[in-house]
Amino acid sequence: MDTIYGLVPAMILLALVSVAVFFWAARSGQYDDMEGPAHRILDDDDPLLPETKKDKNPKAETEQESK
Repeated sequence: MDTIYGLVPAMILLALVSVAVFFWAARSGQYDDMEGPAHRILDDDDPLLPETKKDKNPKAETEQESK
């Protein structure tokens, strides 16, 4: 039982130190992605979309409607 009285405060202290180290690392930029933008520039941004009749020639469609 005496061991528990020593281990519980030690584990609470360890947890607080771990949380403090995590927040320090997050604020100081340790988790920033340094290689992601370099790889992302090589990828295509937009997939090729199929064209519709309206996209190809909108004037031709209006001429056909007027006839």
